[in-house]
Amino acid sequence: MTQPMEPTLAIFSNPFARYFAATRPAFLSASLMACLIGLALAWHDMPHFDVSLGLVTLLFALLAHAGANVLNDYYDALNGTDAQNTQRIFPFTGGSRFIQNGVLTLQQTRNFGFTLLMWVLLAGLWLMSHSAPQLSYVGIAGLFIGWAYSAPPFRLNSRGWGEVCVAAGFLAITVGADFVQRKTFAAAPFIAGLSYALLVTNLLYINQFPDRTADTAAGKLHWVARLDVQHARWGYVLFVMLAYGWLLLSVLMNELPALALLSFLALPLSVQAARLLLQHAAQPQQLGDAIKLTIAAVMMHGALLSLALILNKGST
Repeated sequence: MTQPMEPTLAIFSNPFARYFAATRPAFLSASLMACLIGLALAWHDMPHFDVSLGLVTLLFALLAHAGANVLNDYYDALNGTDAQNTQRIFPFTGGSRFIQNGVLTLQQTRNFGFTLLMWVLLAGLWLMSHSAPQLSYVGIAGLFIGWAYSAPPFRLNSRGWGEVCVAAGFLAITVGADFVQRKTFAAAPFIAGLSYALLVTNLLYINQFPDRTADTAAGKLHWVARLDVQHARWGYVLFVMLAYGWLLLSVLMNELPALALLSFLALPLSVQAARLLLQHAAQPQQLGDAIKLTIAAVMMHGALLSLALILNKGST
Protein backbone atom coordinates (compact mmCIF):
# COMPACT_ATOMS: atom_id res chain seq x y z
CA MET A 1 0.00 0.00 0.00
CA THR A 2 1.41 3.38 -1.00
CA GLN A 3 1.81 6.06 1.63
CA PRO A 4 -0.54 9.06 1.24
CA MET A 5 1.01 12.14 -0.31
CA GLU A 6 1.90 14.98 2.03
CA PRO A 7 -0.07 18.20 1.48
CA THR A 8 1.06 20.82 -1.00
CA LEU A 9 -0.37 24.18 -2.00
CA ALA A 10 -1.12 22.76 -5.46
CA ILE A 11 -3.24 19.97 -3.97
CA PHE A 12 -5.11 22.38 -1.68
CA SER A 13 -5.51 25.38 -3.96
CA ASN A 14 -9.13 25.74 -2.80
CA PRO A 15 -9.06 27.79 0.45
CA PHE A 16 -12.00 25.95 2.01
CA ALA A 17 -10.46 22.55 1.33
CA ARG A 18 -7.11 23.82 2.60
CA TYR A 19 -8.39 24.99 5.96
CA PHE A 20 -10.69 22.01 6.38
CA ALA A 21 -7.84 19.58 5.76
CA ALA A 22 -5.61 21.51 8.17
CA THR A 23 -7.85 20.34 11.03
CA ARG A 24 -6.83 16.73 10.26
CA PRO A 25 -10.50 15.70 9.87
CA ALA A 26 -9.85 11.95 9.87
CA PHE A 27 -8.64 12.19 13.46
CA LEU A 28 -11.75 14.08 14.57
CA SER A 29 -13.54 10.73 14.55
CA ALA A 30 -11.97 10.12 17.97
CA SER A 31 -13.89 13.09 19.40
CA LEU A 32 -17.01 12.09 17.51
CA MET A 33 -16.94 8.67 19.16
CA ALA A 34 -16.26 10.10 22.63
CA CYS A 35 -19.27 12.37 22.18
CA LEU A 36 -21.44 9.50 20.96
CA ILE A 37 -20.64 7.51 24.10
CA GLY A 38 -21.85 10.42 26.24
CA LEU A 39 -24.97 10.90 24.14
CA ALA A 40 -25.68 7.15 24.12
CA LEU A 41 -25.37 7.08 27.91
CA ALA A 42 -27.81 9.99 28.22
CA TRP A 43 -30.18 8.18 25.87
CA HIS A 44 -29.82 5.07 28.03
CA ASP A 45 -30.46 6.84 31.34
CA MET A 46 -32.82 9.72 30.56
CA PRO A 47 -36.54 9.53 29.73
CA HIS A 48 -36.22 12.44 27.30
CA PHE A 49 -33.43 13.13 24.81
CA ASP A 50 -33.02 16.49 23.03
CA VAL A 51 -31.76 15.80 19.51
CA SER A 52 -30.95 19.44 18.70
CA LEU A 53 -28.81 19.76 21.82
CA GLY A 54 -27.11 16.52 20.90
CA LEU A 55 -26.20 17.79 17.43
CA VAL A 56 -24.79 21.08 18.74
CA THR A 57 -22.84 19.13 21.37
CA LEU A 58 -21.33 17.01 18.63
CA LEU A 59 -20.35 20.10 16.64
CA PHE A 60 -18.87 21.63 19.79
CA ALA A 61 -16.69 18.55 20.37
CA LEU A 62 -15.47 18.41 16.77
CA LEU A 63 -14.59 22.12 16.71
CA ALA A 64 -12.69 21.81 19.98
CA HIS A 65 -10.65 18.87 18.68
CA ALA A 66 -10.03 20.67 15.38
CA GLY A 67 -8.77 23.76 17.17
CA ALA A 68 -6.45 21.68 19.35
CA ASN A 69 -5.06 19.91 16.26
CA VAL A 70 -4.34 23.18 14.47
CA LEU A 71 -2.72 24.81 17.50
CA ASN A 72 -0.64 21.69 18.09
CA ASP A 73 0.75 22.09 14.56
CA TYR A 74 1.48 25.76 15.24
CA TYR A 75 3.34 25.20 18.49
CA ASP A 76 5.22 22.18 17.15
CA ALA A 77 6.36 24.37 14.25
CA LEU A 78 7.56 27.01 16.71
CA ASN A 79 9.66 24.55 18.69
CA GLY A 80 11.00 22.88 15.54
CA THR A 81 9.70 19.40 16.27
CA ASP A 82 7.89 18.75 12.99
CA ALA A 83 10.52 20.42 10.81
CA GLN A 84 13.24 18.00 11.92
CA ASN A 85 11.06 14.89 12.02
CA THR A 86 12.48 12.53 9.39
CA GLN A 87 11.03 9.31 10.84
CA ARG A 88 7.39 10.34 10.71
CA ILE A 89 4.72 8.03 9.37
CA PHE A 90 2.41 10.38 7.48
CA PRO A 91 -0.46 11.04 8.04
CA PHE A 92 -0.37 9.50 11.52
CA THR A 93 2.68 11.18 13.06
CA GLY A 94 4.82 14.26 12.51
CA GLY A 95 1.94 16.74 12.29
CA SER A 96 -0.17 17.76 9.32
CA ARG A 97 2.89 19.14 7.41
CA PHE A 98 0.83 22.15 6.31
CA ILE A 99 3.33 24.65 7.70
CA GLN A 100 6.44 22.72 6.72
CA ASN A 101 5.20 22.26 3.13
CA GLY A 102 4.11 25.88 2.71
CA VAL A 103 0.38 25.21 2.53
CA LEU A 104 -0.33 27.57 5.44
CA THR A 105 1.93 30.09 7.12
CA LEU A 106 2.64 30.12 10.82
CA GLN A 107 0.39 33.15 11.27
CA GLN A 108 -2.46 31.63 9.26
CA THR A 109 -2.27 28.45 11.31
CA ARG A 110 -2.23 30.35 14.61
CA ASN A 111 -5.15 32.58 13.61
CA PHE A 112 -7.17 29.65 12.35
CA GLY A 113 -6.60 27.65 15.53
CA PHE A 114 -7.71 30.47 17.81
CA THR A 115 -10.69 31.25 15.55
CA LEU A 116 -11.86 27.66 15.94
CA LEU A 117 -11.55 27.93 19.71
CA MET A 118 -13.57 31.16 19.61
CA TRP A 119 -16.38 29.30 17.87
CA VAL A 120 -16.08 26.58 20.48
CA LEU A 121 -16.56 29.23 23.16
CA LEU A 122 -19.69 30.54 21.43
CA ALA A 123 -21.11 27.03 21.01
CA GLY A 124 -20.37 26.34 24.66
CA LEU A 125 -22.22 29.46 25.77
CA TRP A 126 -25.23 28.44 23.70
CA LEU A 127 -25.18 24.96 25.23
CA MET A 128 -24.90 26.42 28.73
CA SER A 129 -27.98 28.57 28.12
CA HIS A 130 -29.93 25.44 27.17
CA SER A 131 -28.44 23.15 29.81
CA ALA A 132 -26.85 24.41 33.05
CA PRO A 133 -24.05 26.86 33.98
CA GLN A 134 -21.90 24.08 35.45
CA LEU A 135 -21.16 22.96 31.90
CA SER A 136 -18.56 25.74 31.93
CA TYR A 137 -16.37 23.61 34.19
CA VAL A 138 -16.06 20.96 31.48
CA GLY A 139 -15.64 23.53 28.71
CA ILE A 140 -12.92 25.50 30.47
CA ALA A 141 -11.04 22.33 31.38
CA GLY A 142 -11.25 21.05 27.81
CA LEU A 143 -10.09 24.32 26.25
CA PHE A 144 -7.21 24.59 28.70
CA ILE A 145 -6.06 21.04 27.97
CA GLY A 146 -6.29 21.55 24.20
CA TRP A 147 -4.17 24.71 24.40
CA ALA A 148 -1.74 23.90 27.22
CA TYR A 149 -0.92 20.48 25.76
CA SER A 150 1.52 22.13 23.33
CA ALA A 151 1.64 25.84 24.18
CA PRO A 152 4.24 27.52 26.36
CA PRO A 153 4.65 28.07 29.20
CA PHE A 154 2.82 24.85 30.10
CA ARG A 155 3.85 22.50 27.24
CA LEU A 156 2.26 19.67 29.21
CA ASN A 157 3.15 16.92 26.74
CA SER A 158 6.80 17.95 26.91
CA ARG A 159 6.69 17.56 30.70
CA GLY A 160 5.31 14.03 30.69
CA TRP A 161 1.64 14.99 31.13
CA GLY A 162 0.53 14.29 27.56
CA GLU A 163 -1.11 10.96 28.31
CA VAL A 164 -3.03 12.47 31.24
CA CYS A 165 -4.13 15.36 29.01
CA VAL A 166 -5.46 13.07 26.28
CA ALA A 167 -7.28 10.77 28.69
CA ALA A 168 -8.79 13.73 30.56
CA GLY A 169 -9.66 15.60 27.37
CA PHE A 170 -11.55 12.76 25.74
CA LEU A 171 -13.21 11.81 29.00
CA ALA A 172 -14.35 15.44 29.31
CA ILE A 173 -16.05 15.15 25.91
CA THR A 174 -18.06 12.15 27.10
CA VAL A 175 -18.90 13.84 30.42
CA GLY A 176 -19.89 17.07 28.68
CA ALA A 177 -22.11 15.33 26.13
CA ASP A 178 -23.92 13.52 28.92
CA PHE A 179 -24.19 16.69 31.05
CA VAL A 180 -25.91 18.67 28.30
CA GLN A 181 -28.79 16.18 28.32
CA ARG A 182 -28.78 15.35 32.05
CA LYS A 183 -28.16 18.98 33.15
CA THR A 184 -26.16 17.77 36.13
CA PHE A 185 -22.99 15.82 36.78
CA ALA A 186 -23.17 12.08 37.34
CA ALA A 187 -20.68 9.29 37.87
CA ALA A 188 -21.99 7.31 34.90
CA PRO A 189 -20.19 9.16 32.06
CA PHE A 190 -16.88 9.03 33.95
CA ILE A 191 -17.29 5.28 34.34
CA ALA A 192 -18.53 4.67 30.80
CA GLY A 193 -15.99 6.88 29.07
CA LEU A 194 -12.77 5.89 30.82
CA SER A 195 -11.99 2.70 28.89
CA TYR A 196 -12.41 4.55 25.59
CA ALA A 197 -10.31 7.51 26.80
CA LEU A 198 -7.50 5.12 27.76
CA LEU A 199 -7.51 3.54 24.30
CA VAL A 200 -7.34 6.98 22.67
CA THR A 201 -4.40 7.71 24.96
CA ASN A 202 -2.70 4.63 23.54
CA LEU A 203 -3.00 6.17 20.08
CA LEU A 204 -0.99 9.16 21.29
CA TYR A 205 1.44 6.80 22.99
CA ILE A 206 2.23 4.64 19.96
CA ASN A 207 2.43 7.70 17.67
CA GLN A 208 5.27 9.02 19.81
CA PHE A 209 7.62 6.19 18.82
CA PRO A 210 8.20 7.38 15.21
CA ASP A 211 8.46 10.96 16.53
CA ARG A 212 10.78 10.06 19.41
CA THR A 213 14.07 11.28 17.91
CA ALA A 214 12.70 14.64 16.74
CA ASP A 215 10.72 15.18 19.94
CA THR A 216 13.77 14.50 22.09
CA ALA A 217 15.87 16.94 20.07
CA ALA A 218 13.19 19.62 20.48
CA GLY A 219 12.82 19.07 24.21
CA LYS A 220 9.45 17.31 24.03
CA LEU A 221 10.22 14.90 26.82
CA HIS A 222 7.11 12.75 26.96
CA TRP A 223 7.43 9.27 28.46
CA VAL A 224 8.35 7.56 25.21
CA ALA A 225 11.24 10.03 24.94
CA ARG A 226 12.21 9.75 28.61
CA LEU A 227 12.29 5.96 28.78
CA ASP A 228 14.50 3.49 26.99
CA VAL A 229 12.58 2.16 23.96
CA GLN A 230 12.58 -1.40 25.30
CA HIS A 231 10.92 -0.21 28.50
CA ALA A 232 8.66 2.42 26.89
CA ARG A 233 6.97 -0.15 24.67
CA TRP A 234 5.37 -1.82 27.69
CA GLY A 235 3.42 1.35 28.40
CA TYR A 236 1.15 0.44 25.50
CA VAL A 237 0.40 -2.94 27.07
CA LEU A 238 -0.36 -1.24 30.39
CA PHE A 239 -2.92 1.09 28.79
CA VAL A 240 -4.63 -1.86 27.06
CA MET A 241 -4.85 -3.76 30.33
CA LEU A 242 -6.20 -0.73 32.19
CA ALA A 243 -8.83 0.00 29.51
CA TYR A 244 -10.29 -3.48 29.23
CA GLY A 245 -9.82 -4.21 32.94
CA TRP A 246 -11.85 -1.11 33.78
CA LEU A 247 -14.57 -2.09 31.32
CA LEU A 248 -14.84 -5.58 32.82
CA LEU A 249 -14.87 -4.23 36.37
CA SER A 250 -17.59 -1.71 35.47
CA VAL A 251 -19.80 -4.50 34.16
CA LEU A 252 -19.12 -6.76 37.15
CA MET A 253 -20.03 -3.89 39.49
CA ASN A 254 -23.26 -3.31 37.50
CA GLU A 255 -22.16 0.18 36.54
CA LEU A 256 -22.46 -0.74 32.86
CA PRO A 257 -24.88 -3.22 31.24
CA ALA A 258 -23.57 -6.68 30.40
CA LEU A 259 -24.09 -5.84 26.75
CA ALA A 260 -21.13 -3.43 27.08
CA LEU A 261 -18.89 -6.49 26.99
CA LEU A 262 -19.42 -6.34 23.22
CA SER A 263 -16.61 -3.78 23.31
CA PHE A 264 -14.21 -6.64 24.08
CA LEU A 265 -14.49 -7.57 20.40
CA ALA A 266 -11.96 -4.79 19.84
CA LEU A 267 -9.43 -6.44 22.18
CA PRO A 268 -7.82 -8.66 19.49
CA LEU A 269 -6.97 -5.50 17.52
CA SER A 270 -5.29 -3.98 20.57
CA VAL A 271 -3.42 -7.23 21.25
CA GLN A 272 -2.14 -7.43 17.68
CA ALA A 273 -1.04 -3.79 17.78
CA ALA A 274 0.76 -4.43 21.07
CA ARG A 275 2.51 -7.45 19.58
CA LEU A 276 3.76 -5.39 16.63
CA LEU A 277 4.95 -2.60 18.90
CA LEU A 278 6.81 -5.02 21.15
CA GLN A 279 8.55 -6.39 18.05
CA HIS A 280 9.31 -3.13 16.22
CA ALA A 281 9.54 -0.40 18.87
CA ALA A 282 13.15 0.24 17.87
CA GLN A 283 12.24 0.33 14.16
CA PRO A 284 9.58 3.08 14.13
CA GLN A 285 9.13 3.00 10.36
CA GLN A 286 7.61 -0.47 10.76
CA LEU A 287 4.87 0.68 13.11
CA GLY A 288 2.37 1.80 10.47
CA ASP A 289 0.23 -1.33 10.80
CA ALA A 290 0.32 -1.13 14.60
CA ILE A 291 -0.93 2.47 14.46
CA LYS A 292 -3.75 1.49 12.08
CA LEU A 293 -4.75 -1.37 14.37
CA THR A 294 -4.76 1.03 17.32
CA ILE A 295 -7.09 3.39 15.48
CA ALA A 296 -9.35 0.49 14.51
CA ALA A 297 -9.49 -0.69 18.14
CA VAL A 298 -10.42 2.79 19.34
CA MET A 299 -13.22 3.16 16.80
CA MET A 300 -14.57 -0.37 17.26
CA HIS A 301 -14.51 -0.14 21.05
CA GLY A 302 -16.31 3.22 21.06
CA ALA A 303 -18.89 2.18 18.49
CA LEU A 304 -19.75 -1.09 20.27
CA LEU A 305 -19.96 0.59 23.66
CA SER A 306 -22.29 3.26 22.27
CA LEU A 307 -24.41 0.61 20.56
CA ALA A 308 -24.64 -1.41 23.77
CA LEU A 309 -25.90 1.60 25.71
CA ILE A 310 -28.43 2.49 23.01
CA LEU A 311 -29.78 -1.07 22.73
CA ASN A 312 -29.99 -1.43 26.51
CA LYS A 313 -32.20 1.64 27.02
CA GLY A 314 -34.79 1.06 29.72
CA SER A 315 -33.09 -2.04 31.08
CA THR A 316 -31.83 -2.37 34.60
